[in-house]
Amino acid sequence: MDKILITGSSTGLGALAAKALLNQHHDVVLHARNQDRAKAAMAQNPTATGVVIGDLSNLADIQSIAQQANQMGPFDAVIHNAGVDSPDSQLTSAVNIMAPYMLTALIKRPKRLIYVSSGMHRGAALDIDHLESTVDYSGSKLALLLLMKAVANKWPDTLVNAVDPGWVPTRMGGSAANDDLEQGYQSQVWLAASNDTQARKSGNYYYHGCLSRYDERVDNQLMQQQLMHKLATLATVEL
Repeated sequence: MDKILITGSSTGLGALAAKALLNQHHDVVLHARNQDRAKAAMAQNPTATGVVIGDLSNLADIQSIAQQANQMGPFDAVIHNAGVDSPDSQLTSAVNIMAPYMLTALIKRPKRLIYVSSGMHRGAALDIDHLESTVDYSGSKLALLLLMKAVANKWPDTLVNAVDPGWVPTRMGGSAANDDLEQGYQSQVWLAASNDTQARKSGNYYYHGCLSRYDERVDNQLMQQQLMHKLATLATVEL
């Protein structure tokens, strides 16, 4: 039985991944933005161990989430599932990039890290120097893949991967989404807990359990370093 933390797990893919992992008899800790969402999260997955609470758009809350997590850990896996699709660059940067970076840096290192990206990252614009004021959803998912690769290179003893869940009919995806909802969370579940040979490799990007093509900039180590420096400066936290 593994202990697994899932951010953004009060609804959507995070809640579904939690349910699947609980059904496999793993020890799951949820995350919710506030007390009301925490109650909703536990109502959906009542056998979860507990909930860490905090707003991922707030740097002080992110630090609090890490402290709560460390009190409940250590974890075998952390799934960085939470994300927003917003025209507000500051909010997008905070939730989609800063929060995964800070939680990676502040939570005691798990055996596995999974970052939920998007196929929309391919060809996205990304101005690292002005990340917090210019980034959009697609650019944030490109930055998240750069983060994944940088962490995979830095921590060779940790399995670090990313997934594209596809355009699935969640609250964020909307009713027009036409991808497979179950496949949308199964890659995260597989990477978090499976002992399959492929799941125990690092530095990869998956779509529905299969290796997927990613933007060639993701392998650019200079861009990885620039992003890590920018995030460390914004967060005043070194990985």
